[in-house]
Formats: sequence, C-alpha cells, structure tokens
Amino acid sequence: MMDSKIDLLVIDDDDINIFIIKKIVEKTGYNINMVAKTNGQLAIEYLSSLSENGERFPQLVLIDINMPVLNGWEFLEAYDTLGVQDRVDMYMLSSSVYENDIEKAKTYATVKGFISKPLSINKLIELFDSLSQ
Repeated sequence: MMDSKIDLLVIDDDDINIFIIKKIVEKTGYNINMVAKTNGQLAIEYLSSLSENGERFPQLVLIDINMPVLNGWEFLEAYDTLGVQDRVDMYMLSSSVYENDIEKAKTYATVKGFISKPLSINKLIELFDSLSQ
C-alpha cells in the first residue's frame, strides 16, 4: 500500500459506472483523489487546465470507449496533442467485447491495457500497485 495520494481520472458517460468505481476505490484502502468526467472533451479541458496551471496530472486514467461528444479513441487522439510529459497509465475500460477494440487499444503508446467492465476491486488494486513500481 502506498502512502502517497494517487490521482485517478475516470472518463465515462455513465453515472452508475462512475458511482460503482467510486465505491470500489473507497474499498481499496488507497488514498485516492478521483475525478470523473462524462466525456472525452471535458477530460481534455480538465487536463489542459492542469497543464496550464502546472498542476500534477493523474497517474491513472480509465477511459470508456463509447461516449458522446468525444469518445475514448477521440480522447486519446486529442490527448496526444497536449504534449504531456508526465507518466500517465491509461487503460480502456469498456463493456465492448469486440476483439478489434482490444487490438486498437494496443496501437496507442499511451494505453497500457484493456479492461472489460465491470471493474473489480482486485483489478483496481492491481492497477494501483503497478503505479508504485
């Protein structure tokens, strides 16, 4: 267990999913600062403001694929244009079971993996543990 706070950004348009992730985060015992954005555009605006203000980027980002305004793939394209140097572990978190989505996730250097919904507490702890390595 890490003593320092972990900043987590969840990008998902489903309020129920966000609520469930928040509850799972609370059960991990980690000190987590979770921010949720309901589409990729809001997430890009949030990250841009962090960058402009010299604030710390989230170490972990969970990205839903199917969202309005800016979907998960479009978010990744926009994120690449931000020129962020911080190490950010990004995972696609989706109910999609399409093999092409899993394969597409592998084509992004910023994406470390693909997680199928629902997110489990064990998987989240595994992600948090991997951050401390």
